Amino acid sequence: MVMHMDQERARNNGHDAHDEQPQARHVDYARLLELGRELLIAVGENPDREGLLDTPRRWADWWREFIEYDPGKTETIFNTASTDQMVCVSGMRVFSLCEHHLLPMWCDVSIGYIPDGKVLGLSKFARIAHQFAHQLQIQERLGQEIADEISRITGTSHVAVVLKGEHLCMTGRGIRTPGVMTSSVMRGVFREHYETRMEFLRLIE
Repeated sequence: MVMHMDQERARNNGHDAHDEQPQARHVDYARLLELGRELLIAVGENPDREGLLDTPRRWADWWREFIEYDPGKTETIFNTASTDQMVCVSGMRVFSLCEHHLLPMWCDVSIGYIPDGKVLGLSKFARIAHQFAHQLQIQERLGQEIADEISRITGTSHVAVVLKGEHLCMTGRGIRTPGVMTSSVMRGVFREHYETRMEFLRLIE
């Protein structure tokens, strides 16, 4: 495999977005409590009846937990000699909300990269995937953000991300038909070299 790592580094030196850490998000908890009560009234329920008294609080708690999710430390890296060895992590499932309908979606995430002097701690792949899933999302952007973060932390431009998702905005409304959406992000040698791309896809299968 021909890596062309120096050329890739030079090409990406001007990408300032890779140098920025994701910003923490916060909810207006008091307003969520109000909205939870208003929502019950809007759908014809009585928020004061038994069984619904604590529902606005539980609903607000869930939104706060979802939006203010803390992935913990994601930047544990270990120095290593530059290598052309591919690293793949697959079988990770994350939960998110479709930003178009506010309905759940689940994505199975596979990540591959070729280290360039730094390797990422194994658990950090899942932490990064969850970090970007815990917001209103679309699947295509989720893959891009995961790839951006892997590149930012490890310094490599050779990153691949494949997501296979099921979306309740398709299965629970509208056409009401089960289906799996597959999207991918291929960068560096994963995009440029067919053999490298196919090796990754075979490994994650």
